[in-house]
Amino acid sequence: MTLPTNELDQLEQDIIIELQEDARKSFKSIAAKLKVSESTISNRVNRLVASGILKLEARVNPFKLSNKVVAVVGINVKNREHEDTIKKVQAISGVNAVWVTTGKYDLFAEVMADSINDLNNFIFREGLGKIDEITFTETYIVLYSNSKYFKI
Repeated sequence: MTLPTNELDQLEQDIIIELQEDARKSFKSIAAKLKVSESTISNRVNRLVASGILKLEARVNPFKLSNKVVAVVGINVKNREHEDTIKKVQAISGVNAVWVTTGKYDLFAEVMADSINDLNNFIFREGLGKIDEITFTETYIVLYSNSKYFKI
């Protein structure tokens, strides 16, 4: 049974849980555990990916790599021009995610840089500093996380 777009049934939730435990787990082994056919698993995963609900990708733990700096940057923008600003921020190398938020900041960006100097360049010169819509930023350096993985 497939539910309307952006709704998950129990099987789809179970498939996602299996893939979260090990994204390299074969559809065959997931199917055996969930007692459905391999083609059912394949069809459901393809539907979840096509609908944008599920994304399968490789990410790294920056705290296991040497000389990486992770930061969360609060960003305020002129005239609340979120869509255009989000696209510009997401296009900058090292940006892992951008969120529209409530509260003190309009946006938050997760960033991974190779050094404090690179983070400084990201904030003031080569990255955010080149986006005219940004009026203010506040940067928080992340000291550790055992659950956050980043794109390279």
